[in-house]
Amino acid sequence: VQLQAYGGGLVQAGGSLRLSCAASGRTFSSYVMGWFRQAPGKEREFVSAVSWSGGSTYYADSVKGRFTISRDSAKNTVYLQMNSLKPEDTAVYYCAAYPKYKPVVTTRGDSFDYWGQGTQVTVSS
Repeated sequence: VQLQAYGGGLVQAGGSLRLSCAASGRTFSSYVMGWFRQAPGKEREFVSAVSWSGGSTYYADSVKGRFTISRDSAKNTVYLQMNSLKPEDTAVYYCAAYPKYKPVVTTRGDSFDYWGQGTQVTVSS
């Protein structure tokens, strides 16, 4: 599966952005989808993930209550709605996917087999 992330930009603290990740292929519903981010000089970190059905969602503690992940199987797209943005949310955001049958830990980056190219999110104070 090929992934294309977009929707990043520059926003003031307290603002909102919605990231989108479009997936190619006809088996979108067979994949667990996730978002990760990497800030300059820092390691990549887990942000959020959604199960193949959309019935289960996962969030890092740092974004819980502010970010919402969702998926639209008709559009082969996963979204990350980001509200109440903070300067520390500034990073390149990547979407990722792995097949639903893999018995892995969803919050680990090495569980994911496919990665998009990243989209920059900058939050000014």
